[in-house]
Amino acid sequence: MFTGIIQSIGQIQRLEPRGGDVRLTIDTGKLPLADAAIGDSIAVNGVCLTAVELTGRGFAADVSRESLSLTTLGALGPGARVNLEKALTLATPLGGHLVSGHVDGVGVLLERHEDARSWRLRIQAPDELARYIAQKGSICVDGASLTVNRVDGAIFELNIVPHTIRETMIGGYQVGTRVNLEVDLIARYLERLLLGERAATPTSSGVTLEFLAEHGFVNS
Repeated sequence: MFTGIIQSIGQIQRLEPRGGDVRLTIDTGKLPLADAAIGDSIAVNGVCLTAVELTGRGFAADVSRESLSLTTLGALGPGARVNLEKALTLATPLGGHLVSGHVDGVGVLLERHEDARSWRLRIQAPDELARYIAQKGSICVDGASLTVNRVDGAIFELNIVPHTIRETMIGGYQVGTRVNLEVDLIARYLERLLLGERAATPTSSGVTLEFLAEHGFVNS
């Protein structure tokens, strides 16, 4: 688990193809690794990876075909900058929100403009994630915990303050940038719980208006 508070901007050193997947080596910059060990979890652009090797300046991790297909990591090359966060502990301040490091989909930056010293971003999420994104709710973008200002269908708007612009790779976003998205895990589990016994049905289509009306959540 993570908090979505980025601790360092790292840089990819190498991507080595290994039997269909990839070994990723990252220079972690200012991220403290004195207490790190093989097997620790580190979020890279919001993707939870397991350290399999500790180098003098960072760590290496294996990225599965599943992660390569569902995130932006496979499109990055040597020199690319990445957001980094070590896994939280019971003593870690929860400054953001609970983040699992399991990416739900990839969004695209549609618009970026300045608003005083902040930036306003508009991001297109995959349609299937729209129901999990709520105004003033939380969303994780490339590992950063952010508050949703507005929602219009599958498009949502964010306000990025100067500190976040400086301390994360969001400061390098341009229109068209693809970003890893993780929705609020409470929304994910709530939908599953609402299904009740239907959750065990392989063909279950999830929570629909018809389902909610049938169970008294919506007036028909």
